[in-house]
Amino acid sequence: MFRSIRLACALLIAAAAPCWAGDPVGVTATSIKIGGIFPLSGPASSIGQVGHGVLAYMRSVNERGGINGRKIDYLMLDDAYSPPKSVEHARKLVESDEVAFMFSQLGTAGNTAVAKYLAAKRVPTIAIVTGASKFTSVKDYPLTTTGLVSYDTEGKIYAKYLMRALPSAKYAILYQNDDLGRDYVSAFKAVLGADFDKRVVTASYEVTEPTIDSQVMALKSSGAQALFIAGTPKFAAQAIRRAAETAWKPTILINFPSSSIAGTIKPAGLENSVGVIVGTFNKDPNDESWKDDEAIKAYRAFFDRYLAGSDITNTSYLTGYQQGMLLEQILHQCGDDLSRENIIKQAKSLKNFTLSTALPGIWINTSETNNMVWTQLQLQRWTGSRWEPFGGILDASSE
Repeated sequence: MFRSIRLACALLIAAAAPCWAGDPVGVTATSIKIGGIFPLSGPASSIGQVGHGVLAYMRSVNERGGINGRKIDYLMLDDAYSPPKSVEHARKLVESDEVAFMFSQLGTAGNTAVAKYLAAKRVPTIAIVTGASKFTSVKDYPLTTTGLVSYDTEGKIYAKYLMRALPSAKYAILYQNDDLGRDYVSAFKAVLGADFDKRVVTASYEVTEPTIDSQVMALKSSGAQALFIAGTPKFAAQAIRRAAETAWKPTILINFPSSSIAGTIKPAGLENSVGVIVGTFNKDPNDESWKDDEAIKAYRAFFDRYLAGSDITNTSYLTGYQQGMLLEQILHQCGDDLSRENIIKQAKSLKNFTLSTALPGIWINTSETNNMVWTQLQLQRWTGSRWEPFGGILDASSE
């Protein structure tokens, strides 16, 4: 009877105005429960290792005593890059596991699939690992922050670079046929305007396709002098390798999700990848020029302790480590108020916050009008043995 009265009161309060009343969901005096969904298997498993990086960082936090006296119970599930699985897992985490909020879910399609459900449940979705431009809309996604520079602004940076470097060339774009790939194509259209149809040739692929050989050959036959690959590591590696095998030597750019040495560059071939360009906000822990950097030394020690046996050249682990530091900061700012309302408030109240493994000059600022965590990028070029930065820091928010 009491439970029925309590439920009726809660419904009346909810109907009167949006609120976050009651004891915080997923929070006890000694712990906080947080959910995450990643493609640990399937066609995007290389970038799915971000999840293992986050989980490892949470283990290190708990060994240090937790945050504000609470241990973090991070529940990570594998959706194999399948949106229906994402929905199934989100429901489990929210309704069965009763997580306080979702953190770092990876994948544009998966985040899209669960967005309406999480919004209806008023569950914050913090630092999602996708740059899909739609998630930057505060109006449409008020309980969300994104953990990557938006694909739209990242794409505009690449388009503007090509306009400077190869002003009269034809450009080819190989893109994943979903919101991820289409955002980058739209970015090129925005920069080139009326010239897009004259100067750009595109080819798309589905994530279920085994290879993209035919698409690469079609783009090569167009005579394009530059190739931009907007997808995930498996297909970026295939495209770079196929271009080299067919003696096509365009200027190649890849998107940030495909920037991992282990996930893209090694499978493509270290020599085949010479000259490939990408934008990043990270120090590269595999670059000898950072070997004496205190933050990178700390990361390598962390990796040896919590990710032993994994491939450190897969910088998806580094992304997970950075996501962990971000979560730690947000929870510190929350103090003892772990209501969902305060969690999203603090996630959008980061002021000149610097992650130690971010490149110098790159920092984080969030606000009620900005869903993006990262807004700056540094272009870099693969030399055959390392990523070499060139040019200055680019502010993606102004591109």
